[in-house]
Amino acid sequence: MSYDAVFWDIGGVIVELKSIRDGYGAFLAELCERYDLPYEQTVETWKTTLGDHFKSRDGTQFRSAQDGYVKATEAVFDGDAPDESEWWPLFERASAEAMRAEPGAVEAVRELAGTDVHQGIVSDIDDREMETMLGAFDVRDCFDSVTTSETVGYTKPDRRMFEHALDAWGGAAGDALMVGDRYEHDVEGAATLGFDAVAYGEEASGPSADYVVEDLRRVPDIARGDYDGS
Repeated sequence: MSYDAVFWDIGGVIVELKSIRDGYGAFLAELCERYDLPYEQTVETWKTTLGDHFKSRDGTQFRSAQDGYVKATEAVFDGDAPDESEWWPLFERASAEAMRAEPGAVEAVRELAGTDVHQGIVSDIDDREMETMLGAFDVRDCFDSVTTSETVGYTKPDRRMFEHALDAWGGAAGDALMVGDRYEHDVEGAATLGFDAVAYGEEASGPSADYVVEDLRRVPDIARGDYDGS
């Protein structure tokens, strides 16, 4: 079958997760050099504080990544951090310079943008990060709708994320694909509402996955109904 809409996750699907972590590392290295901080201790404190920020959320309720970055950076200075205006530009620059797209993602998004297929985002992300990440690869205008956890107030697999995406599009779940790299959040979460799901990589595969791909350039073929499984 063919599909009228394709919804994409961002982290791990459009943007390579390792490149995001590399950006964190580059930021912390520059922070240590500029403020004469001990590197290993700084990295451990920053990562632990950021992890605790997300772990402390209540169920699927949204917690801002930017708030987490602020908490984590303040923690490495033990309560005597410089003003955010001094270090935030370092974070943004390091993140932008390290950011890489998943292989084939940009090509697939741009190919679909030239068709009648509705393209949307469904991602557990802050609005600001969404704009930065999609803008880095010049694909923001390829999407007709965007659903972020900041907008909805919850994270996947909460059904409200997928309901918001359907409302933004105005179509039916049975005519849509969700492309994700996490089974429970992206694939099973979307399938619960009636989406067909594309698992990007074996870690996302499972009984609710309708397709499993290692190459995102196959997604337009799936949307057109031309995918032969190869």
